[in-house]
Amino acid sequence: MSIDPKKFCDHLGSLGVSLYTGVPDSLLKQLGSHIMANLPREQHVITANEGAAVGMAIGHYMSTKTPAVVYMQNSGFGNVVNPLLSLADSDVYGIPMLVVVGWRGQPGVKDEPQHVKQGKVQRELVEALEVPWSVLPHDQDEADKLVSELMAEAVERKTPAVLLVEKGTFSDAEKLPKEESALPSREDALVSLTKAVGDDAAIVSTTGMLSRELFEYRANNDLNGDRDFLTVGGMGHASAIALGVAKQQPEREVWCFDGDGALLMHMGGLAVIADHAPSTFFHVVFNNGVHDSVGGQPTSIGKVDVPAVAKAMGYTYATATEDLDSIAGAVAQLREHGGPALLELKVKPGNRSDIGRPTRTPAESKNAFMGAL
Repeated sequence: MSIDPKKFCDHLGSLGVSLYTGVPDSLLKQLGSHIMANLPREQHVITANEGAAVGMAIGHYMSTKTPAVVYMQNSGFGNVVNPLLSLADSDVYGIPMLVVVGWRGQPGVKDEPQHVKQGKVQRELVEALEVPWSVLPHDQDEADKLVSELMAEAVERKTPAVLLVEKGTFSDAEKLPKEESALPSREDALVSLTKAVGDDAAIVSTTGMLSRELFEYRANNDLNGDRDFLTVGGMGHASAIALGVAKQQPEREVWCFDGDGALLMHMGGLAVIADHAPSTFFHVVFNNGVHDSVGGQPTSIGKVDVPAVAKAMGYTYATATEDLDSIAGAVAQLREHGGPALLELKVKPGNRSDIGRPTRTPAESKNAFMGAL
């Protein structure tokens, strides 16, 4: 059994919900696809991070007296603990909302290694908040009944309520239309960039498809990937990890291969990089305008002049390209100016359907990287 995303949203609408906000999740992608395809812009905001979505829900409630739905993957649950407890909690401002969490790494369900520990302790994390919570049933009628009860309790107690969603809970929904693009693929741009960067630099790559593509490129071509640190979890933190490496090894080039969603999530980190990074720190943002690995929902990067932001934050140099043939020259320009410097690579959404996954465990990747340094 599974839940129809349309019926789920229609039921929430009957309970007064008029805003959905959050960060997309692969377990919730059917729900996200329905929301993107059917709700007006006024009723849906994809935020830069999960904590900001709680802030949106707080402002929405104070303006409308109706709870919002905040959605996320449980890997981002830590980002909402502070605003839930220090702002929305019934002991503080008392703001009801429904927090819908995709339960990655649920015990007994096969998942990626970065999700296992989070999934294992997810129940305890929710219980520690001392808010109403439940696991969403897979039966439509049971789900409607439970959601009604949970929302009523949230409103009565003036508190957030949490709904954990298991893998396979939602049925397929209308998919987002794919737009044709003349931009290069992220994978082709990644290969061109990696060749231009060379074999001596350390590379810290962001979570999602990019790290998978980097690993597969090395593996398929018998290339040594020991100097690649694949940040398979912790979205938005790759640039800080790269800064931590660069600070201690200023004589070595350190390159951060980042994504547009990850950049937006912790954009304030650019100022810290500008303040502390050595001249050997280089930052490349692969910008495809979407959260690619969790359903292709758009980010707000289209409103951003990425090189201008980097320069305004204090980077020594920043530029952009969408031409594969110009990547080697752009890398040379970054090196000539010295870091911290940024290159925005504009690429199209999507990836090969047969892209593999790293065969190294996170611990093996860490140990190889440390050995190479």
